[in-house]
Amino acid sequence: MNSLYLRKEGKSCRQSSWDKTGGNMDFIVIKAGETAAIAEIEGAGVIQHIWMTVAAQDKYAFRKVLISMYWDDEAKPSVESPVGDFFGVGHGVASHYVSMPLNMITTQGVIENKAAMNCFFEMPFRKGARIEMTNECENDITLYYYVDYVLKPVSEDSFYFHASWRRENPTRGLYDLSALKAAHDQQDRSNYSDQRVYELKNLTGDDNYVLLDAEGEGHYVGCNLSIDHLNPMPGFSWPGEGDDMFFIDGEPWPPRMHGTGTEDYFCAAWGYPSGKYDAPYHGLSLYAPIKGNGDAWRESNTILFSDYSGKMTQYRFHIVDPIIFRQSIRFSIEHGHGNSQSNDYSSVAYWYQREPHKDYPEMLPVELRLPISEKESARLFYRTY
Repeated sequence: MNSLYLRKEGKSCRQSSWDKTGGNMDFIVIKAGETAAIAEIEGAGVIQHIWMTVAAQDKYAFRKVLISMYWDDEAKPSVESPVGDFFGVGHGVASHYVSMPLNMITTQGVIENKAAMNCFFEMPFRKGARIEMTNECENDITLYYYVDYVLKPVSEDSFYFHASWRRENPTRGLYDLSALKAAHDQQDRSNYSDQRVYELKNLTGDDNYVLLDAEGEGHYVGCNLSIDHLNPMPGFSWPGEGDDMFFIDGEPWPPRMHGTGTEDYFCAAWGYPSGKYDAPYHGLSLYAPIKGNGDAWRESNTILFSDYSGKMTQYRFHIVDPIIFRQSIRFSIEHGHGNSQSNDYSSVAYWYQREPHKDYPEMLPVELRLPISEKESARLFYRTY
């Protein structure tokens, strides 16, 4: 804040859904199956803030509605994501949390179907910008929004903002945990994990879940990662242990940046003992085990095992420590130690780079974007737990 008093260049502007008649109908309606441009800006400048809220009849509208952003004259978007995931919460729902660049404001402690959503990532453009919302719900949606920006020259050192959503459901687990469960249930379970999983070795990263695969010059500034834990190790309900790996500029193994476990990359430890929390640069925007499912007792002893671990979204923003690449970057993470688990992984990566950018994976059709129901998720979880 120590430079707020300095003179600022540019012209402050906004495009919003305000009622042009002067009334209180301050929204637009996007019909089912249609796309609406909510911002069309000409000239050079920087988007500084986006606020919006969606009213929808459909369940999981946060996964069915897409947000896309185009800079200058590009034909393919630099930002493409389901709207809920873009603003930091996966699984097609809303959850109250506040980070530095993104937040959702809604009922605290409740999994919601509505929220105010804010983005403070700065997004420069030199010729123009266009933001679109695509409604792939079965019903019309109502959208309220602001897009705040400043018109001003943009330096040649400025990179363009990018964000891309991915999903792998399920990830390709390299261990048959169903077979392991049968053996596990016949032995002493005082050790919750099984060392046979930890004997797996990963010395390539080839089978990791990929969050970002980009080419060009730029820097990575963060992600959110949503996990639905469908395939736990027997008696061990934690979905982490997967190491993060950053392969930068085509360098060979080992990667220049190699982590020690999922929660470690997201700046926590010991399997998120705090539960849901939100800090400026890291946190859990969603941590939602099913309530009332009961704890699992084993007949042969009196050890109380952990309950179904549920759905989570974790985030990490590299605001003060962006990860620099000059030619390319591939950021991936193991799904369980040694990629042993077959879980539902989805994510949004955020980065800046020079154009052109590498093509993103084709956006999944809406039916393949929807989250797994909690009932089915719990059924799959207990199959190997």
